[in-house]
Amino acid sequence: MADLTGLPNLVAGDVIDPIGVAEIHEYEAAAAITKGQAVYLSADDKVSPAAAAQPCIGIATKTVAIGEMCPVLVRGRIKVAVGGATTRGESLYGADASGRILAFAGSETAKQYTDRNLGWGEQSATGAGDFIIMNVVK
Repeated sequence: MADLTGLPNLVAGDVIDPIGVAEIHEYEAAAAITKGQAVYLSADDKVSPAAAAQPCIGIATKTVAIGEMCPVLVRGRIKVAVGGATTRGESLYGADASGRILAFAGSETAKQYTDRNLGWGEQSATGAGDFIIMNVVK
């Protein structure tokens, strides 16, 4: 597990961009969510943590319990943990069973790519648990 961000003082889910540059929306948590997890709309105006390849809307910036409001980064840069090797500049999506970010592998259909594309990484990672800066572009 390597921190490739150059920002060891930050943890997964910490936003890199200043307020006004980063775009954060709030949704009610339909399940417990951990800061740094990719989240998807599980009901109208409600989010849940992704634990499989899903059309995620962003990354949680706070750990919350069911029913609490969850701030979600939908545009901007954030520190994330990855679930496997990634290549800088290539598209990323959420998530593996541990809620970590993944790189697209093999051939993807246009719809899957559009629905699931969450952004791109600024560093290459070699394995699960590495930390990178992700540029979320939902």
